[in-house]
Amino acid sequence: MVLVSVPEQTMHVYRNGIRIGRSSISTGSKGNATPGGVFSILEKKQEHYSKKYDNAPMPNMQRLTWTGIAMHSGNLPGYPASHGCIRMPFDFSQLLFRETSNGGTVVVGDGKTPVPHFASNPGLMLAPKDFTPQMLRPLANNDYDRNPERSPTGPVTIVVSGADRAAYVYRNGSPIGRAAVEMEGRGSLGDQVYSLLEGTTDRESSLALGRAARRWMAVTSRGRSVPAEKIAGRLRLNPEFAQKVYDTIQPGTTVIITDQPVVRSRGNAAILEG
Repeated sequence: MVLVSVPEQTMHVYRNGIRIGRSSISTGSKGNATPGGVFSILEKKQEHYSKKYDNAPMPNMQRLTWTGIAMHSGNLPGYPASHGCIRMPFDFSQLLFRETSNGGTVVVGDGKTPVPHFASNPGLMLAPKDFTPQMLRPLANNDYDRNPERSPTGPVTIVVSGADRAAYVYRNGSPIGRAAVEMEGRGSLGDQVYSLLEGTTDRESSLALGRAARRWMAVTSRGRSVPAEKIAGRLRLNPEFAQKVYDTIQPGTTVIITDQPVVRSRGNAAILEG
């Protein structure tokens, strides 16, 4: 999990809830601000040259959008100076490149956009073309679709939408499943981001019955942070689907909770844009 603070011009890297790295950075200059939000790593190239900015070298490039935002090695003058990318010292960019993988989560806090604001990110969009015809049919209560063969390996991200009454599962940036979700209690879910840690607790999982509850780190939220177990206690979904997801997730899995809709046509302004 990579956390970027634009106001502080710093980057923090976490593994299993423990900070394993910290670096100064340089983000977008005035008029070229680095967007805030939740991103996934779309592409990694150790040697890369910008097609958008006069073939400028971008060593250890990790792409966050297809519109020119990436993390890479570059000049750090001590203030925001890029065209929107996140520059790092060369040595740190090498270390980070070795630790991350495609589909990994990067959270950028810009001090203006409440995080999580879901970023323009092809790795996290659920657009109609991403689904098989079966996975586009309406979901009834307790219903689910699952196609793990669409992406057999890679980091897992789960998006739970209160507006859609659905949970969506990605692996390596590709949607591999979805399930209808019922919500109990009053009030919205809020917008939250959680990262799965190693180990379990002494309680039973609220969703995968008969299994031990997993350990989660609250990464960031809009407003007051809500413990993961409190959110999980309000959700109900197909028990078989819950068991399969329980067996799929690994430490580092990201769960995004939102009150906003996720699946939208490309003709509309998407929350998670493809």
